[in-house]
Amino acid sequence: MDNRANNKANKKRFELPVWAAYIINLGLFIAFISLFGVLLSSGALPGFITKVAMLIGIQVILAVSLNVSTGYLGQLPLGHAGFMAVGAYASAIFMTHTSIPAGIAFPIGIVIAAAVAGLFGVLIGIPALRLKGDYLAIITLGFGEIIRVVLLNIDSVLGFKLTNGAAGLQNIPKTTTFVNAWLMVGLTCFLIHTFIKSRHGRAVLSIRENEIAAEACGINITYYKTLAFSMSAAFAGAAGALYAGYLGILNPSSFGFMKSIEILVMVVLGGMGSMVGSIAAAIALTAAPELLRAFDNYRMIAYSLLLIATMIFKPSGLMGRYDFSMKRIIENAINGDIFRRIRKSRAFDKAEGEGEA
Repeated sequence: MDNRANNKANKKRFELPVWAAYIINLGLFIAFISLFGVLLSSGALPGFITKVAMLIGIQVILAVSLNVSTGYLGQLPLGHAGFMAVGAYASAIFMTHTSIPAGIAFPIGIVIAAAVAGLFGVLIGIPALRLKGDYLAIITLGFGEIIRVVLLNIDSVLGFKLTNGAAGLQNIPKTTTFVNAWLMVGLTCFLIHTFIKSRHGRAVLSIRENEIAAEACGINITYYKTLAFSMSAAFAGAAGALYAGYLGILNPSSFGFMKSIEILVMVVLGGMGSMVGSIAAAIALTAAPELLRAFDNYRMIAYSLLLIATMIFKPSGLMGRYDFSMKRIIENAINGDIFRRIRKSRAFDKAEGEGEA
């Protein structure tokens, strides 16, 4: 028995190479986009499903990007809609004034939107991130409202039409499709995942766990806070560019305080620090109101009750800090860890039953 146990202990465990895991994930993602794209183009699914799928992709980017500053950095900003607005207007102004073909201009517009929103993230983050908790929430909320009011009134200051004020920016080319929206979702998740797995990401996570200890270890707190905050803002700006290309019209009222709360609810519900949780919550909370239009007026009430219930019964969110890993699933399946855990669970339940008897 001892030899058999030693042989099992000494047996080399299978480890999937990281590059192979990335290839598998890429293959599955391409298969998903291709299959869903074929179903949409063939008319097998209703037309409104295409619009809902694009909107879900935009919301996923917003939730995952906010999770960088809320879940990974451990701060509580409430101005995410402001960065989305900056990116949306930057891209829309470029798209409506350029003579470049829309197919080429659209990715350029996304880059411009991300760059401008990221710059605003740096400018706002440097003073705001010196504060913590409720104070940070209040000041970022203020900055978000300032951005909305500026977009609403800047034309009267400049003396010419730039954002078109309350009338809204119109005639924006509708360039957002299911494919490019979800390609941006994949790129966003990949870049954030690789960032968090890098040494810079580990520095950000250390700030979340204990800011004083991280600073004592030589980590530049201000630099990494600003880096994570500006990255979060940049991806929100990219989502804003997709939103502008999805609607074809922009109005500052779409980027108010409640939009920031809506995104925050997705992050909190899914689990702060869990990318897969943010994705799942964004899909659920975006699809439900669209599929249940008759109850759309009660959406924010449902959001509020859901957030309260989550804080009472599952404060860590539905997924906590769990993140999906195809590499871990394949390794556990090949090494038999899944079946071993099931056998241990059954043995534990059996022992519990005998003890109660």
